[in-house]
This record gives sequence, C-alpha cells and structure tokens, in this order.
Amino acid sequence: MNKNDPPNKTQDATRAITAGRSSVDHHGVVNTPVYHASTILHPNVESFEQRHDPGNRRRVIYGLLGTPTSFDLEEAIAQLEGGHDALVVSSGLAAVNIALLSFLRPGDHVLVADSVYAWTRTFCDQKLADLNIGVEYYDPLIGGAIETLIKPNTRVIFLESPGSYTFEVQDIPAITRVAQKHKVTTILDNTWATPLFFKPFDHGVDVSVHAVTKYLSGHSDVMMGAIVASEAAWADIYRTHKLFGQCVGPDDAYATLRAIRTLPTRLRAHEHQGIALANWLAGRDEVAEVLHPALPGDPGHALWRRDFLGASGLFSIVLAPRSRQAILDMVNGLSLFGIGASWGGYESLLIPVYPNQYRTATSWHRAGQTLRIHAGLESLDDLIADLEAGFARLNA
Repeated sequence: MNKNDPPNKTQDATRAITAGRSSVDHHGVVNTPVYHASTILHPNVESFEQRHDPGNRRRVIYGLLGTPTSFDLEEAIAQLEGGHDALVVSSGLAAVNIALLSFLRPGDHVLVADSVYAWTRTFCDQKLADLNIGVEYYDPLIGGAIETLIKPNTRVIFLESPGSYTFEVQDIPAITRVAQKHKVTTILDNTWATPLFFKPFDHGVDVSVHAVTKYLSGHSDVMMGAIVASEAAWADIYRTHKLFGQCVGPDDAYATLRAIRTLPTRLRAHEHQGIALANWLAGRDEVAEVLHPALPGDPGHALWRRDFLGASGLFSIVLAPRSRQAILDMVNGLSLFGIGASWGGYESLLIPVYPNQYRTATSWHRAGQTLRIHAGLESLDDLIADLEAGFARLNA
C-alpha cells in the first residue's frame, strides 16, 4: 500500500466484505444467490402497472432491469468507489460508450486524453464522428492548461489515469476544477486503480467507468463493465443505460460479487509483485526505461503519491534496442508470463505494445520495443527466473 497508510484502507477492506450483502433477505445465506430471471410475476394489476415507479431503483420488475444478484453487485461497487449509484454492463467498452453517449449530442465537442485505451479511441473516431460529435485529443500531462482547449460546445472531458500502455498520471483535480468552472462533465476510466486505489469523486470526477473484466472480477473468466456516477450525473446515466438494453448474466454477477470480497487482499499482492518486478527490471541493462508511477524516478510519481492510495500490478518497460527476432525469442519462450489481451487476473502476462499507433496530440518515440507487463500472483522468485531466462534468449 501507499506509504501514507490512508485511513480509509481498513474501511475499504471492511466494505469489500460487507457491501451488497443482503443475507437477511435470503434466509441468512452469506452470498447473494444467483437469480436467473426474465419474467417477474406481480401479485395484482395495480402492482404491475406501477412497476416502473422511480422511487424504488432496486425493485425487481424484469430480468433486463436487474435482479437481487446484480443489484447487490452494483451496491458494492458504488460503496467502494464512493459514488451515488452504479450500473453494471456487458463490458468495459460498453461502460465507456454508454457514459459518453449519456452526455453528448450531435454538434457537441469532447476532449479525450491521448493515452486512452485503444478501443475508446476507436469508438470516438468512428461512432462519435458518425454522430457529428467533435473529438479532440489532449496531452495527458496538460493539467489545468486544458482550459485553453474548452470550446462553447465542449460537453465532456474523458480521462484515463494512468494511461494505457505508457502510464502517464494526469492531474485530475486540476482538470476537474476547470471542468466544473465551465460546466463540463468529466468521465474517468478508473480500471487501473480500481475503487480501492483512487477515489474519483473525492477529486471532482462526475462519472467513473471500469472494465470489471480486470481486477474487480479478478479471475480472467468474466466480461463486464461498470459505470459509477455522482448524484448530479446519475439520471442521465440511468436513462441511457435503460435505452441501450444493457444487462449482465446472473452467474457473472455472482462470480464478480464473490471476487470483490477478496479484492483488497488481491490488490495488495498485485501491488507488491508489480513494484518488486519493476524495481528488478529497472536494474537490468536490457531495460532502457520502466513506466510505473509508483517508482520514485517516474515522471508521474509525485501526482501518484498525492492522489492515489496504491498501485496495481500493470506497468510497461521499454527495452534497449534489439532485433525483432531477439524480442520474439524472449517473449515466446516465457513460461509463466502469458501472451494475451486483458489483465487483472491472477496470472502474469507480457505483450509487446505499440503506443505510437494510438497518438495524435502527442508522440511516442522510443528506440526500443515497449512491453506491457501484468504482475500476477505466482511466486516472485519464479517470475524473476522466467524473465532472466527471457533476457538470456534476448541477448543470445
């Protein structure tokens, strides 16, 4: 954990165990049961005709609109994040898209961090462009100077911190102060930090989105996203969510709710593994640069120390220049670091990434190959031995 040992650490550990547990409603069962449901029978016509009463958000009226299983999961996520309420959707990308479309209309303008997840960029470049919504990318290090990019029709600023692949840390409070001044909605992709290691609503963010597929579910077997909103932003999010007909499978909701109970313990282990690996890699001659905000030499370290409560297990390194074949020999021969998309599960991953393909407002020029690493929960000694053998192949 962060050296400051924040006072809400214990509270979060307790919330992860207790939030969204309605045992009294389920005959004392510890875990909320799995509700498979579409049709819900009502006791009479009057109840049926009043089923959409907005005064009871968690009333079970139709499977598409939620069951006790998904409601308890949403409550747990909202409590951990500190938001007014939360909704779960089919994927992290769906969470991003619904959040953006909740506040953008044809003719509007949106500012997007240049370091965002590649599929967020693709959605903005293709679908938002189709809707005649102007998309402008900004340097993630811009801070309060983002005010110079605000236009009369700017409606949303979309942040991701740290950034995908290259892990730039944004000055989120500076950006949200500008947004509030100009009545612009801020949306943050908070997947890297999770609700435990960054509290978006304490820093002025209006909407937080997550790929629940990653750390919240934590076992590489669930596809899901989440949207958490402030009270002011909630009505727009809730309305758009219903119009898109988004829901999640009850078994996935159950598995994720159960995984959240161990989230603080898992994240502390991922943090330890990630920082240990990053420090070890920083001492290797084959590594030109380590991109990890928890390391004192990282450009984003001061902002990370100020705003974050910890670091997850995802970071990148830049190799010293080597041939592509040498890099393939290194990566293809790894036995514990898998080659696969996503992250946040218990297993370690390592893949080549190409940040220069996803930049327009900034540039990414490094002589060597960038590798993204997810530190899993295997033995640290075994992970280091696997990398040592990889470096031997690289040097051969």
